[in-house]
Amino acid sequence: MKRVVVTGMGVISSIGQDLPSFWESVKAGKIGIKPIDSFDTTEYKVKLAAPVEGFDPKAYMDPKTAKRMAPFCQFAVAASSQAISQSGLDLEQEDLTRIGVSIGSGIGGLGIMEKEEEKLLNKGPKRIAPMLVPTMITNMAAGNVAIAFGLKGKCINVVTACATGTNSIGEAFRSIQVGECDVMVAGGTESSITPLGVAGFQSLTALSTSEDPTRASIPFDKERNGFVMGEGAGVVVLEELEHAKARNANILAEVVGYGSTCDAFHITSPAEDGEGAARAMEFAIKEAGIAPEEVDYINAHGTSTHHNDMFETLAIKKVFGDYAYKLNVNSTKSMIGHALGAAGALEFITMVKTITDSFIHATVGYQVPDEECDLNYTPKAVEKEVNYALSNSLGFGGHNATLLVKKYV
Repeated sequence: MKRVVVTGMGVISSIGQDLPSFWESVKAGKIGIKPIDSFDTTEYKVKLAAPVEGFDPKAYMDPKTAKRMAPFCQFAVAASSQAISQSGLDLEQEDLTRIGVSIGSGIGGLGIMEKEEEKLLNKGPKRIAPMLVPTMITNMAAGNVAIAFGLKGKCINVVTACATGTNSIGEAFRSIQVGECDVMVAGGTESSITPLGVAGFQSLTALSTSEDPTRASIPFDKERNGFVMGEGAGVVVLEELEHAKARNANILAEVVGYGSTCDAFHITSPAEDGEGAARAMEFAIKEAGIAPEEVDYINAHGTSTHHNDMFETLAIKKVFGDYAYKLNVNSTKSMIGHALGAAGALEFITMVKTITDSFIHATVGYQVPDEECDLNYTPKAVEKEVNYALSNSLGFGGHNATLLVKKYV
């Protein structure tokens, strides 16, 4: 199996629209949560979200191309452009049939669907936009990225709800390991802060009804009452180690383990004993060939919902035993909310930056301990060397995904 490294990363988020600004915001504990102003929330119990504001797709593509993409695709192309640029890949010198794409979206062009459905009801089928289908379907993020950069290798769209970003990177990792591609552009993207998106999760009672941005997304806090809808994209360039070394690339970290399992339990709730999530972590640790005690840090799924945070805590204890209490655990969602299909990718990027900068960010807003969630959730940021870091994602349908990354030396 070939070794796989990270050589580039790109971010579109509510707290930064490039990697440097995102990471500075993370280190500062900046919260990107604010009142929803993109539609009227008068009849909604949910008032807050974590939107990407002021994004200009024309900075990454011509206006005509931008018009033919839903926001989730625009975000993906932008984050991919940043990641490829940081990687230093000269695409004119590369065999583009050996560079693939693995970028997923949990929901796709929901806003486009809503607008066209309204047209259908009010004006009839003849008024539906010709580009409805190519703009709304989830695979178009990967497709548009491949087209934008001429990438002709394997091109896939993994959809596993809130585990999408992590599974997308994990499957890209596998593709390079077995020699299908030398390079993969991988990650997740989402833009579903729309009337239907918020109403749907609200009806499921999954969203926080807090009107205080500092007390809305509070993972592992006893007063948590739901997640906050976020959006954005996280994309990384994964590369076969020898390929990266041959072009003298700046290697950021090495991916050494990937686990993917299913609870087969419930469509929205994780397994109550954390068994499925625990197996995903165990698979990643076993693949890396390390002991659980060598893991220094976990970027948790940490949604700020009662069941997820409690069951993920149980899963961590199941894998790490007493050592679980010595781990630093945090949740990036405390700042950017839950970006659904993009969440795992944004958290993977955070994990890599944690390793390169020896800085573990705080779970911002964590104040009230919960006896059912009794680990070290990093209430204050810590400067600490991290050699091995692990990131979890759990998705509706029982999907569990874990990625394990090590410092490259």
